Amino acid sequence: MKRFNRTLAILASIGIASTGLVACGGDSGGSGGEAGSGLLGAIESGNVTVGTKFDQPGLGLREPDGSMTGFDVDVATYVVNSIATENGWTEPEITWRETPSAQRETMIQNGEVDMIAATYTINASRAESVSFGGPYTLTHQALLVNSDNSEIDGLEALDGKILCSVTGSTPAQKVKEELPSVQLQEYDTYSSCVEALRQGNVDAMTTDATILGGYASQSPGDFKVVELLRDGEQFTDEPYGIGVTKDDQASVDAINTALQAMYDDGTFQTFLDENLAGGEGVEEATPGDLSFLDQ
Repeated sequence: MKRFNRTLAILASIGIASTGLVACGGDSGGSGGEAGSGLLGAIESGNVTVGTKFDQPGLGLREPDGSMTGFDVDVATYVVNSIATENGWTEPEITWRETPSAQRETMIQNGEVDMIAATYTINASRAESVSFGGPYTLTHQALLVNSDNSEIDGLEALDGKILCSVTGSTPAQKVKEELPSVQLQEYDTYSSCVEALRQGNVDAMTTDATILGGYASQSPGDFKVVELLRDGEQFTDEPYGIGVTKDDQASVDAINTALQAMYDDGTFQTFLDENLAGGEGVEEATPGDLSFLDQ
């Protein structure tokens, strides 16, 4: 009988402990509510993680002292702080996270970043897995060649040449489709492409004019930017957007409101002047207008 009573006591204790664990788990999972989710929740919490590039002069560059500089960095900071101010929240602490081109969608989906501003061209394929605020600027694909190269002056001149870009980026693939004779060389970073060009291991590098202009400015006299035209027209349009979790419409709307304010108060041009020598080849876009995805 004593053994039976002792067994009942043990079972009762286990039951009480289990109930306590369930209760604790429920309280923990429910804390914060909606404020703990999405970009807006991160901004309200006071800590937001923003993805950008770390190796693109004039756009997203991690300086030797650890600070971040560049056009995309400035735009992202403006957007985050504008959203905070609009909602009456304190401007949050921003943690910068490097987001290579091939990993951007995955990092958003995995929750490793709250938003990405990293020369992130909006296209139909990417829009299937993430949502975009913006576009916040429009640029065009171009070429970077050594300054003494007088042979490569456009698309047709790439016939049989070695062309470099980064893994996961679309520009080189577009050239390859247009000109199958091009030998495509891909690296993990744009800086690796620039070094390959400097060493003569590739003939040209292609990506957006904004990115190429940043590298040309970093090494005056070494490189030049060449327009990439087809039948007299720009080879591509590259509308840059800010990526967030798929279907987070509240964050998209807040981003677009902030971007429009950036245009209206003149800050957009200030950012171009400070980072991209005035922004040659860069145009204002229409935040919230993604109609080009249907074309």
